[in-house]
Amino acid sequence: MYIKRIELTDFRNYESLREDFHQNVNLILGNNAQGKTNLLEAIYITSMGRSFRTSRDSELVRFDCQAAKIYAEAEKDIAETSVEITIKRDSKKSIKKDGVNIKKTSQLLENILIVIFSPEDLKIVKDEPEKRRRFIDRELCQIQPLYYDSLSNYKKTLLQRNAYLKEEKIDPGVLDLWDLQLAKYGARIMQLRDRFIKKISVFSGAIHSSITAGKESLFLEYKPNISLTEEPEDMEGFFYDEIKRAFASDCRQRTTTRGPHKDDISFYVGGVDMRSFGSQGQQRTCALSLKLAELNLIKEETEEDAILLLDDVMSELDLQRQEYLIKTLKNNQLFITTTDIDEKLLHSFPEARKIYVEHGKIIEK
Repeated sequence: MYIKRIELTDFRNYESLREDFHQNVNLILGNNAQGKTNLLEAIYITSMGRSFRTSRDSELVRFDCQAAKIYAEAEKDIAETSVEITIKRDSKKSIKKDGVNIKKTSQLLENILIVIFSPEDLKIVKDEPEKRRRFIDRELCQIQPLYYDSLSNYKKTLLQRNAYLKEEKIDPGVLDLWDLQLAKYGARIMQLRDRFIKKISVFSGAIHSSITAGKESLFLEYKPNISLTEEPEDMEGFFYDEIKRAFASDCRQRTTTRGPHKDDISFYVGGVDMRSFGSQGQQRTCALSLKLAELNLIKEETEEDAILLLDDVMSELDLQRQEYLIKTLKNNQLFITTTDIDEKLLHSFPEARKIYVEHGKIIEK
């Protein structure tokens, strides 16, 4: 899979852009704050329907403009596809897939498959649990539309339940309406997360072993806030009972204390918890292994090679990890942003398309 072309109108600092891409490697070059990451962001939105940098669509519209447009054409193994997204400052965005309007963002998923790797992702091991949950959600939403719908419904229900818990008087009967919904969607989320972590642990473990020449072994463990039941069909009822047991605590704290919004992942190398005891180098190797494992998992689930966006991350990796990354990504389309042209990078990708960005415009050199 690869993106052939993108067109932008009034997106971020781009007034107008039409650019064709190399099907393997695209180096996006330029100084800081010129629009390199903005271009990656536009590419990412064609996959997920939303940004990886902001939850406010209005921020994507160029200053003093009322709407932005992104159009992309991609080549898949079995067919071509196109995505057109119009983002209005004062109303909801509209999305077309292959020229047809779609009503839900979930209908866009499983179409253009993209993995983003940024310096922030290198901190995934040591940062707060929210970052690790976001990683799970982002990946599972892309390959499992059922997960996207379950997560969306869970978040809406959680928001309503938490708002009700802040009322002066709490009616257990009213609260039960939210509890039933939380149990239904929460149980499904946890089961899908559990399967996902088990699969990606195998992939990332093999990659980590390869990067370290067999010296280290990586294992990922899902840390659910509510224990998983042995029988999947029992999970919803068990989840519901756990919420009921937390009733007094929830009322006292005026928030929902149990559920997948409190989940986490642990990373172990040789049985050692990397978040607490891993060196910075070990933590970064874990993060790199995890990102490459995403590509392997997508390939297994969809039979497509996902597109990888490397946002200013090469300079954060040492030579050994850079070389491993380059060596293992022969089948994926790459977009690499960097401020400097690294001679080793150019040598590794002699046929790379070089795109120079300056003040939201492509400059020919």
